[in-house]
Amino acid sequence: MRRSVAAGGWAGLVLAAVLLAGCTAGPAQGGSGGHDAPAGQADVARPVSLAVVPPAGAVDVAPGEPVSVKTTDGKLTEVTLRNPEGVAVPGVLSPDGRSWEFAEGLGYGKQYALTVVAVGADGKPVTSTSAFTTVAKPRRTISVSLNAQEGETVGVGMPLIFTFTSQVADRAAAERALRVVTEPVTEGAFRWTGDSTVIWRPKDYWRPGTKISVDAAIYGKPLGGGAYGLEDRSAHVTVGDKVVVVADGASHRATVSVNDAEVRTLPISMGKPGHTTPSGTYTVMSEHEGYTMDSGTYGVPADTPGGYRTFVKYAVRLSNSGIFYHSAPWSVGSQGRRNVSHGCINLSNDNAKWLMDLSKKGDVFTVVNSGGPQLEPTDGWSVWQLSWPAWTTPAN
Repeated sequence: MRRSVAAGGWAGLVLAAVLLAGCTAGPAQGGSGGHDAPAGQADVARPVSLAVVPPAGAVDVAPGEPVSVKTTDGKLTEVTLRNPEGVAVPGVLSPDGRSWEFAEGLGYGKQYALTVVAVGADGKPVTSTSAFTTVAKPRRTISVSLNAQEGETVGVGMPLIFTFTSQVADRAAAERALRVVTEPVTEGAFRWTGDSTVIWRPKDYWRPGTKISVDAAIYGKPLGGGAYGLEDRSAHVTVGDKVVVVADGASHRATVSVNDAEVRTLPISMGKPGHTTPSGTYTVMSEHEGYTMDSGTYGVPADTPGGYRTFVKYAVRLSNSGIFYHSAPWSVGSQGRRNVSHGCINLSNDNAKWLMDLSKKGDVFTVVNSGGPQLEPTDGWSVWQLSWPAWTTPAN
């Protein structure tokens, strides 16, 4: 688990600087650094000093790790990184000329040549050349998917979920490859919910209007156990209005609020005895216009007692275990009076459509007084079932 404040840079990125032999000159005659230098003459006209990553002659370099050059007591005037075909690979030189970086991803099993030209504070140019070789074909590769989609508007409860295609042996390395950048800056933290899923959520609900940039820059990065990331993923989303629904199993009504102002109360029916709806705070996962509710998804075949397979016009998923709010015209007579469902929150067609039109992925839906068990924090996107101290405590 890594706790972080989302900002405009890579969280936790560490660039190890290896000083190239021969690039740093000793104290000049009568110049800086000598024990006998006159007072007031120290730290002037130093020769340039270069730090290059990876170092000359390095082998098995991860293709996704940055190539960087940094200088002190001078400026870089030219940096060229060439692939085996001799083609220059573009990099970015900092405005002050003191650093250069290439971080787009190299190829596997290739040798690269790096040439650096710099001028020191003493006015003397220095040229350094080096070469390194990237790791050969990886033993296996791992992909990652995001629950956030490019350009969408999400709710204030939206967690950012990174799902890898197989077990990640080095969780710390995976977290270093993941970036969450927000405007305004928002405090949040990662938490692993298994060997292949890590979630970043803010400390509190998102502020409406927040801009979120999510980057999973895993390509070519070692993730432990001989595995490397296959390709990068990214998405840019915006937090919309604060929509919160509180469904009360005792009053059989759901109160809908937008930006903390109550806008409507809807009659509902929740889970009947033996099928009680879990109590807790859910997060809207997906919306469906036309959906077949199937008891077989939780182990009860449709052709057995208590089983069903029913088509509904409007359905919104709240959990992995099969809790939805959905249109249920067959239970309109019970809505607002008693709980008769198999666990879902039943609404009329009109009310289900109205609520689905209003809501979006990431909105908050809280169930109270249902008589059911507590919602599991790992059931769907129910991250708000954990307090902030619990969220930032590493799971076993």
